[in-house]
Amino acid sequence: MATTTQHMNQIFLVLLLISFAISPAISTVPKECETDSTDSCIDKTKALPLKIVAIVAILVTSMLGVTAPLFSRYVTFLHPDGKIFMIIKCFASGIILGTGFMHVLPDSFEMLSSPCLEDNPWHKFPFTGFVAMLSGLVTLAIDSIATSLYTKKTVADDSEEKTTPMIIQIDHLPLTTKERSSTCSKQLLRYRVIAMVLELGIIVHSVVIGLSLGATNDTCTIKGLIAALCFHQMFEGMGLGGCILQAEYTNVKKFVMAFFFSVTTPFGIALGIALSSVYKDNSPTALITVGLLNACSAGLLIYMALVDLLAAEFMGSMLQGSVKLQLNCFCAALLGCGGMSVLAKWA
Repeated sequence: MATTTQHMNQIFLVLLLISFAISPAISTVPKECETDSTDSCIDKTKALPLKIVAIVAILVTSMLGVTAPLFSRYVTFLHPDGKIFMIIKCFASGIILGTGFMHVLPDSFEMLSSPCLEDNPWHKFPFTGFVAMLSGLVTLAIDSIATSLYTKKTVADDSEEKTTPMIIQIDHLPLTTKERSSTCSKQLLRYRVIAMVLELGIIVHSVVIGLSLGATNDTCTIKGLIAALCFHQMFEGMGLGGCILQAEYTNVKKFVMAFFFSVTTPFGIALGIALSSVYKDNSPTALITVGLLNACSAGLLIYMALVDLLAAEFMGSMLQGSVKLQLNCFCAALLGCGGMSVLAKWA
């Protein structure tokens, strides 16, 4: 698992550094794209307190969302093996799917088709769809390779243990425990890979939306965004928290993953505030950088939601054994998608 974690950390650092590369968006904005300074909603002095409120509110709601599933184990009717938890997890998966389709992907299309970009090549080729497609394929490769690496390591460890006769001959109980552990290791592996890859995509997306909020001085826009992003982060955190819970990490790893999710959007807002005097969200560099990052994030989130979350659960033994539970989970997923679709009006 250590090798897999190292690879995932390297990928995460690379994408995070790419997201920070947006700082060169200090390029000159074309005259036809300059913001009208006479707009009554543009007020930097009034916008700053609202941004600070946004940092605190989004931090709290993100922490509540991502940590709530981690404590569900201590609530009887929300036990991870129960039907209610399965329905809640499908609802959270629907939220992640809705985020990819209704929030991230449309934003990328809008940015990369902006009139502020040159006609060639940005208006002559669908870069958003192309990058999202590649992102989905790369996510599949990461998913597959990470699973393969960890499986080989697990097999190697098991073979080494079996060569020690003392463990086999002293008592039958350790052998029984190992056999039981071996049957669960593949499923546990899938949960851990899913949790890592999903967090990677959500963090990239969270930094980008935080940066956009922090850089704008439009008070009319910020007020609506605060409420919408609070709900967005809380429900998205529920989906991630459910994956972290099933991955059965140590308490320290659970805390670290929950912490990174909770602070990325507030960090993006703080970064946007720091760059607000020079950052222009309609400059070509900003549009291209954020648009491509959104396309990458959209491809990853859509793949994870459909393949690793919803399809895996609907084809699993619990749902396949009950048509009624399948319908309940489908309605829950649809409700999650619908909720994020409604929020798309404001954020």
